[in-house]
Amino acid sequence: MAEQTTMPVHVLAAIEEHQRQCSDPVAAFFYDLPALAAHGRAVKSALPENVELYYAIKANSEAAIIDTLAPVVDGFELSSGGEIERACNSATPRPWVLSGPGKLDSDMRHAMLQGVEAFHIESIGEITRLQTIAASLQRTQPVLLRINPTLPDELSSRLKMAGTASPFGIDEAQLAEAVTAVDSAPNLSLRGFHIHAMSHQKCEQRHQRLLSFYLQCWPRWRALASKHEQLTQLNVGGGIGVNYLQPAQQFDWPDLCRSLEQQLEAMHEPPLVRFEIGRFLSAFCGYYVVEVMDTKISHGEGFLVCRGGTHQFRLPAAQAHDHPVIHLPRSANQPNQAEYRPWTVVGQLCTPKDVLSRHQPLRGVAIGDLLVLPLAGAYGYNISHADFLCHPRPEQIFVGHVSESPTPEASHVQSEPVE
Repeated sequence: MAEQTTMPVHVLAAIEEHQRQCSDPVAAFFYDLPALAAHGRAVKSALPENVELYYAIKANSEAAIIDTLAPVVDGFELSSGGEIERACNSATPRPWVLSGPGKLDSDMRHAMLQGVEAFHIESIGEITRLQTIAASLQRTQPVLLRINPTLPDELSSRLKMAGTASPFGIDEAQLAEAVTAVDSAPNLSLRGFHIHAMSHQKCEQRHQRLLSFYLQCWPRWRALASKHEQLTQLNVGGGIGVNYLQPAQQFDWPDLCRSLEQQLEAMHEPPLVRFEIGRFLSAFCGYYVVEVMDTKISHGEGFLVCRGGTHQFRLPAAQAHDHPVIHLPRSANQPNQAEYRPWTVVGQLCTPKDVLSRHQPLRGVAIGDLLVLPLAGAYGYNISHADFLCHPRPEQIFVGHVSESPTPEASHVQSEPVE
């Protein structure tokens, strides 16, 4: 495999400037905000009419990421009280929904007071709790029921969120009971259904079949409600994957959107469809940059020991993959006549699990060089065990602003503790 070298010029400039300013070896995240905005616009523009795009901020809830996507998307999907605060502090207010199992009563009450658009109900017991809170506030609260359906055998992915025993959603066998419970709750108003069955989908044809299955079930699910004409919304979640191992081969989003448009046009009463996408929106804008501190050979295997590690960028360990690596020599004049050899990239932690990438073919790597791990804009730092060994938290650098020129300045933001 040839060594990848292509990176945006303005991101490279920000990385070089940051390294010049650092007295210690580098470990930092860089986010290309203009690229994030452009990708968000492309994802949004491909959608058919009457299909909405919400950003699931769990993928990356940094303020600069939220503020960049807010003018592009239709709203946000949130799953905690902390995420409520981050979304409500956005410079561009957007509608938002609250999802996820184990919602606190205090979070549900706070969400109502902050103007939540709808709740995604995960269990029959949650219906009773939400009704009590809505009644105490003298509100009528829109809700969607999250369904855990029985899936056809051919629909599968690396991470199943439904179709099996799961803490997520209400089993389809209990759906009629749940619909009746909401219909009987005077302060709740059922508006539709939420279903997120698969994550990490990298095949658009498989996801087309999954969406087709949802739409086939829609009339049957809708008919369960006594006031079924009020049920107009089908939230199909996210689950669009990123190909970390073959970055040039990504999910064909426009093809999925064309297929969805054809399916909706063929329906007598199509629902208002909403996507909640996280990883596929923010992953591509991020770069995790680490500096090589040592090179060594152990039992015939080459190791590059770098500043940082999986406590800052847990994604490769969480995904159980070897992340792609871009080599940036410290000096442009650095001799590079060596042959390619495999290197395993590791961090500073006292555990053999602190591996970012195994057997990457690189050449001429020297102490002081930088290694860049791209596709780091989602589920990278924000899912990491940042306090392990009490190493300093990495700096997060947001390159450019969407209103600036194509070669923007870099803004340095010290990261806050992970929620």
